[in-house]
Amino acid sequence: MIPALATLLVFQLMGEVVVMSLGLPVPGPVVGLALLLTLLVLRPATLAGIKPTVQGLLQHLSLLFVPAAVGVMQHLQRLGDEALAIGVALVVSTLVCMAVSAWTMVWLMKRMDRQP
Repeated sequence: MIPALATLLVFQLMGEVVVMSLGLPVPGPVVGLALLLTLLVLRPATLAGIKPTVQGLLQHLSLLFVPAAVGVMQHLQRLGDEALAIGVALVVSTLVCMAVSAWTMVWLMKRMDRQP
């Protein structure tokens, strides 16, 4: 378990180093996950060493949302004060996301039709 956790943390650290070095506008852990995915694609045998630990972490993933929920509860009054702005932002961003997704799907479908 310790080597698997160390592997995950090393890839997160590598992601942070890459982001800091290149000034990328992406979170370091996301880059670390991409690097880990690359390793797993190139060397599938690595998966056996980290799979039990990763499955254990994923089973308890909901616990990681507790701090976020506590933060929401601490700022409940502020959320109530700004409910209209938050609601408008949620609705507008949802509509924009749906429109962009639909446009992308139409574009991809047209592109697939052109290919033999």
